[in-house]
Amino acid sequence: MKKLTYFAKALLVTVLFASCQKTLELSPEDYFGDGNFWKNETQVVNFMVGLHKQFRDNQFMFYRLGEMRGGGMSNVDVQNTSLNELQVIEQRIEENSAGVTGWAGFYAPILQLNLFIQKANESGFLSTEKKNYLLGQAYAMRAWYYFQLLRTYGGVPIRTEPEVLNGTTDVVQLRKARASEADVLTLVKSDINQAMQFFGTSASADKTQFTPDAARMLKGEVFLWSAKVYGNTADLNEAKTALTAIGGYQLLPSFANVFAYNNKGNAEIIFAIRYRVAESEMNVASHLYSTFNFNGLHYKDSLVSEGVGNFLVDPLKIADVNSLQVIQRYRYTFELFQSYDVADTRRNATFYDYYKVTTSTTPYVVTVRNTALVKFLGTIDANKRYFADDWPVYREADRQLMLAEIANAQGQDPTVYIKAIRDRAYGPGNDPTPFVNGGKDANELAIFRERSKEFVFEGKRWYDLRRMQVAGQPMVFKSAAHPFGVLDKATQGYKVLWPVEPAIWTNDPLVNQTPGYMTAKPQ
Repeated sequence: MKKLTYFAKALLVTVLFASCQKTLELSPEDYFGDGNFWKNETQVVNFMVGLHKQFRDNQFMFYRLGEMRGGGMSNVDVQNTSLNELQVIEQRIEENSAGVTGWAGFYAPILQLNLFIQKANESGFLSTEKKNYLLGQAYAMRAWYYFQLLRTYGGVPIRTEPEVLNGTTDVVQLRKARASEADVLTLVKSDINQAMQFFGTSASADKTQFTPDAARMLKGEVFLWSAKVYGNTADLNEAKTALTAIGGYQLLPSFANVFAYNNKGNAEIIFAIRYRVAESEMNVASHLYSTFNFNGLHYKDSLVSEGVGNFLVDPLKIADVNSLQVIQRYRYTFELFQSYDVADTRRNATFYDYYKVTTSTTPYVVTVRNTALVKFLGTIDANKRYFADDWPVYREADRQLMLAEIANAQGQDPTVYIKAIRDRAYGPGNDPTPFVNGGKDANELAIFRERSKEFVFEGKRWYDLRRMQVAGQPMVFKSAAHPFGVLDKATQGYKVLWPVEPAIWTNDPLVNQTPGYMTAKPQ
């Protein structure tokens, strides 16, 4: 994708909205440049580039919503610092500690997409082919944002027009109640189907923007969610059709190479958020380690109790190269690291494990076991580390495992899909415990375990727990049938959806609190 510096141009004509802190913040801050924009193809294309830059800006929110509540994050600090967002990780979200505010900030891009759709439709200078492709991107991206809102909050206000630019500026007129979950799902399906119609037979191109194949992946995920979460089982066929229509991608032989900085846009990537040195980086440093706590008692090898192991200073060259102190603010559970077989190549390509002992002389006693996230470690350029690996939104491994889930839900054998994932992890013929079709529940657990190991830091585990089912219940709930649940259904069942903070309903009285949460909102 072109450098996203075009976004500065797009912002000149975008009606800027803050993150919905006051009735979705629908009052325009600036109309500067609007009368001189939407005049030629370059301007419209640059606006779409800007929308993708904004999409990139939301990467950490996508990760936060899709993973932090999934049970893979630890709430125990072992580096004498402090961990962030524990109320989210520990499921302590309530009206006054919602974890995420302002509808996650997603209405700002939605309203800009509404503007884009209107202006692109009104343009008389775009060729039909170009206009349709751009509209395909816009509808796919809007479907994505509303899908995030649906999975996060359930019913939300539906806005599909740029009301303010169309002359509606009265706060009272702009108020809007939350639509039902069914209505939001209908909108998401409609948008993704419109995207597919606009894309038509166009080929996928730039993997860092929404493409026909990215839209097909989104459609597969949306319809799989519809089938399993809402019981619309006929949608399994729609999901399968969308996913099997995608071709030309393959699992790379090396898991680590999928994310390597020098291997961007590789054959496994279907859609990724692009980062580059000196342009933009991900928040990976806070998932590493605090070097100032490597106090002569930290070692790499778990056999330090036997006098084996390498004393650690800065093994990943974080602080030494960057000349800065990195503090671990997010920590994955050591149990997640231990869930990988030693022979699973995904283990060391995802985590760097290290250990703290009680003394500096043998015999050592290990007191702390910790990991740093190395999956997106980036690159060193001009003696500085940049966390600028691309972040996959969709890749071939996801397609394979969604197809496995669909096959299992339809009573079919998912072996071919799971085997492909495990063969890559261990090397063909080296899998110590090959998958064997074992019935619907056993298969579902096997698929979840593979997804947990494949997609660390890719924002999927919480959604997987909500969607996947064992013994007829979503895996998000604690159960004797599996070890992965994070909520007690009887007392926390309502927490599958997130609350909204008081500022939302204070500024828009039509908006009610998410069902189940205690609220101070007058009834």
